[in-house]
Amino acid sequence: MQRWRGLADLPGGWGRCVATIGVFDGVHLGHQALIGRAVELAAERGLPSVVVTFDPHPSEVVRPGSHPAQLTTLRRKAELVEGLGVDVFCVLPFTPELSKVPADEFVHELMVERLHVAAVVVGENFTFGHRAQGTVELLAGLGKRFGFTTEGAPLVTAGSAGDLTFSSTYIRACIDAGDVRAAAVALGRPHRLEGIVVRGDGRGHELGFPTANLSTPRFAAVPADGVYACRFTLLNAPDRGPLDAAVSVGTNPTFSGRERRVEAFVLDVAEDFYGQRVALDFVERLRGMERYPSSEALVEQMHKDVERTRVLLA
Repeated sequence: MQRWRGLADLPGGWGRCVATIGVFDGVHLGHQALIGRAVELAAERGLPSVVVTFDPHPSEVVRPGSHPAQLTTLRRKAELVEGLGVDVFCVLPFTPELSKVPADEFVHELMVERLHVAAVVVGENFTFGHRAQGTVELLAGLGKRFGFTTEGAPLVTAGSAGDLTFSSTYIRACIDAGDVRAAAVALGRPHRLEGIVVRGDGRGHELGFPTANLSTPRFAAVPADGVYACRFTLLNAPDRGPLDAAVSVGTNPTFSGRERRVEAFVLDVAEDFYGQRVALDFVERLRGMERYPSSEALVEQMHKDVERTRVLLA
């Protein structure tokens, strides 16, 4: 898969393509269906498929300080998109200038003049252009004018009445509530949190549970405080396979902690992961974060957490 950072990376002699466009944070089941349809349509027409996305999140540019929790890093998003069979992953830097481009101008300059789209696949609720004034209906009309087709794909729903729509907003709410199981259903895989292992205060080692302390990206979607059963992957050595881990998220109230941390106790591995880039895939929430009357009581509970993790991930 080709990866472009802006349209300056577009190769000379670029022909026509089938494109889909959106933020695609999480690359959840709804996104997968949408991208899959674009790949399918591109194959039918013998054209390359292009996913166009944005960085940073448009909300942070349009309303500074409102950046939503990030479900996937840009690197992870590219990996997931590549796994869907996409030919080109194009990241457009979202700037204040881009946010002010009118919808019809956005289509003409980006999709017609530069990408030469033959077809565009978007979600049925897709909006674009200045103040999100562009709609699927407008896009379809512009397509007739400029010679491309438009498909507004239906949203992916669940529930007995089909009243639950899989969306990035819904998944963020699940993660914020600690319901990583529901988030995994909508994502089609466990929610992943990436980070660099940094030095902690060493208290875990003193208690007999040495932990890898993660420094996570600024806007990362960190689950609610609690203890979780997770898969722990060394991103620089993925061939080692995922390791089982009991992960604590929170301030460690038993020791009057104030700083919110993500600490992973990797089962059956005596290793210092300091400085390594790792990923945690959240499988199940074991319990909420609690304050214990003594370190002995906490250690007793940690043994129980580890055993539950071992059973859940077996």
